[in-house]
Amino acid sequence: MDIKVNPNELIKADSHYLRGTLRESMADQASGALSPDDTQISKFHGFYQQDDRDRRLDRRQQFLEPYYSFMLRARLPGGVCTPRQWLAIDAVGRELGNGSIRLTTRQTFQYHGILKRNLKPLIQRINRVMIDSIGGCGDVNRNVLCNPNPLSSTLHAEVYDWARRISEHLLPKTRAYHEIWLDGEPVAGGESEPVYGETYLPRKFKTALAIPPHNDVDVYTNDLGFVAIAEGDELLGFNILAGGGMGVTHDDYSTFPRLADELGFIPPQQTLAVAEAVVSVQRDFGDRTSRRHARLKYTIERMGLATFITEVERRAGVRFKPSRRVRFTSQGDRYGWVEDERGRWHLTLYVENGRVADTPDASLMSGLREIAGIHQGDFRITPGQNLIVAGVPEGQKAIIEGIARRHDLLAEGRSPTRLASIACVALPTCPQAMAEAERYFPDLLETIEEIADRHGIDRQAIVMRMTGCPNGCARPYVAEIGLVGRGPGRYNLQLGGDGIGLRLNRLYRKNLNERELLRTLDELFRIYAGERLPQERFGDFAVRRGLVKPVIDPAEDYHEFP
Repeated sequence: MDIKVNPNELIKADSHYLRGTLRESMADQASGALSPDDTQISKFHGFYQQDDRDRRLDRRQQFLEPYYSFMLRARLPGGVCTPRQWLAIDAVGRELGNGSIRLTTRQTFQYHGILKRNLKPLIQRINRVMIDSIGGCGDVNRNVLCNPNPLSSTLHAEVYDWARRISEHLLPKTRAYHEIWLDGEPVAGGESEPVYGETYLPRKFKTALAIPPHNDVDVYTNDLGFVAIAEGDELLGFNILAGGGMGVTHDDYSTFPRLADELGFIPPQQTLAVAEAVVSVQRDFGDRTSRRHARLKYTIERMGLATFITEVERRAGVRFKPSRRVRFTSQGDRYGWVEDERGRWHLTLYVENGRVADTPDASLMSGLREIAGIHQGDFRITPGQNLIVAGVPEGQKAIIEGIARRHDLLAEGRSPTRLASIACVALPTCPQAMAEAERYFPDLLETIEEIADRHGIDRQAIVMRMTGCPNGCARPYVAEIGLVGRGPGRYNLQLGGDGIGLRLNRLYRKNLNERELLRTLDELFRIYAGERLPQERFGDFAVRRGLVKPVIDPAEDYHEFP
């Protein structure tokens, strides 16, 4: 009996290991776009085809094709890059992109507004400084997250090295990227993908490594998570998590966000075997008919956790030990200066929604370029869309802080809620966006801050996240307040995250416009200010007060009315 598969599976199978007809599409100067099949294959090479939705109607009226451009996302495990690399990233963004750099919630950078003719020069230029975009997008393991701001440098260095090794181990092995973009020699004879096979994974796959007590990577929201277990600076191993994911489809109750399950504890030497085993189980058991149900979270729901664990153990040749006890205390970035055990300093800068650009209000791009010109350590992109100037010697602190202050890169003067908040790109470039996020969120936050001030809770940090659609790129379903776009100017209001990323929130009000949203938050803040317990977070209050019920089983009760 023939099994109907998603058309993307046929495109991958016929792509000759991700080559497709990309060379021919790139050579076609009659259009700014790629062929339809190549738009799918190009994602594995790190870029998405987009068009400027603000200009769609005008161009249609002029009988022109949409204004096509591309978004390219780099692979940068743990978000770490050198000053030399940053200077190259900056120059490419100004010269071949839209004049900006976007720091993402997955600890890497992406460029927007790349014209087709600039794609190959851009990829070649970042490769010259040892950065690539292989697997930046597509149905493979994406950029691997790792705690970016260590208080213990020795432990962080070891965990970061595992993040890098996992990223390398789970890379596609095809030489298509090198042939097409770097003018490498074509492969002679056969080629194979030992981890992925010729159709790769059914859907994207996300991996993160956390170092307690900081959950800045939101480790439970990932397909695969590694929680470092240490005694002092000695890494004993990892608690393994699997099955997290944020994506939802509005009004499709068969979809839901999910936090990862614990599989057990392993020593460090089993890390790569377990990572590959989890990926291979998803490869073989994941849903290849419906992309809505193709993530690992749904695979585990169908298989059952016990069966999944047994299959992973069999493939990895390991036996999980009971998970070790851990305690997480925070979800966001730690701004300002932090000193590590070696007497080096790390400065976390504030980059609103991750957009690095020079504007009339702030010259963030110029400021970071100036810091990169003198910095002796490295840079680390955070999962909160900010940037850490890491490894600063005592003698350079004042100089770097002065540059950051002059270019408005310090967190000072921002409300705790603004500093705890993130947003996705959304309009005008993201094809999935139903509503604004990055462009709208700062102004909306200003009004929300005024409401918080009026109720006397303006010094209380509330984790607030906005996305332009329900796919969850800014991880809104583990925020204390999540704003999820439903349509132009309208959002679902989610409440009840715990502020440390260990509890899903739940829908509180549906399809609110700005006036309705602000009126609702005004009333919620009034109640919170009058009835909260000492030190009680807003999300905890929302659950205790019964505004929303905690999500016990997302597959069963996530969509229940609160």
